[in-house]
Amino acid sequence: MSYPRFFDDFEMLDGNTVAVGGESARHISRSLRMKVGEKIVVCDGSGKEYECVLESFTPDSVTAKIVDVSRNVSEPSYKAVVYQACPKSDKMDTIVQKAVELGAYGIVCFMSDRCIARYDEKDFEKKCARWQRIALEAAKQSGRGYVPYVRWLPNLKSVIAEANTFGNSFMCYEDEDALTLKEFVSTSQSKADYAFIIGSEGGFSEKEAQMCRDGGIKTVGLGKRILRTETASGYVLSCLSYEMEL
Repeated sequence: MSYPRFFDDFEMLDGNTVAVGGESARHISRSLRMKVGEKIVVCDGSGKEYECVLESFTPDSVTAKIVDVSRNVSEPSYKAVVYQACPKSDKMDTIVQKAVELGAYGIVCFMSDRCIARYDEKDFEKKCARWQRIALEAAKQSGRGYVPYVRWLPNLKSVIAEANTFGNSFMCYEDEDALTLKEFVSTSQSKADYAFIIGSEGGFSEKEAQMCRDGGIKTVGLGKRILRTETASGYVLSCLSYEMEL
């Protein structure tokens, strides 16, 4: 049975009791209207989770008794980080939500040549705070044991430098027909993590694709159909999950 899941605003009072405070406590008591005797799951963010029975309520906190401790089983054995060129309007909300549901370890947004929306550092900081909240809610909903991070980098050059620290890194490029995602995954380093780069609505220019190749990152095609930017990361994460989890 699935119980409401919480990652933050809690502390251990002793070996078998937790106190939940802040927004999580308000959500338990006011939004969910839970009662003494009902169960929640508290996650420590590193894979350990505590099944708890609610014992008492105050205006600002909830106390619960730990009845079981286990390791989360929903996390992939590999890490996959999405580097997403920023789309316009609220598409990034959907991208973050679905990427978390599909097992992403992190989501990093950046500016590319063809981004329609243009953000500066102040814009990014505000938006990343919002996207991080979306990631938290998606992690709760999908039973994750870890809340994926959401942050930003200024440009493709900085993305290439960071993505190169992963064992398997690639750019999804619509004009690439020599190497498919299936071929890339089948020849990728086993037990290594993944970093992949997704374009905005206009995709990537050939100049940007060549920047990746010159930087040691392969360009990979995603098949015969042209995917929307808000679809591409979910497609890649699903393919990785199928290949390595199912």
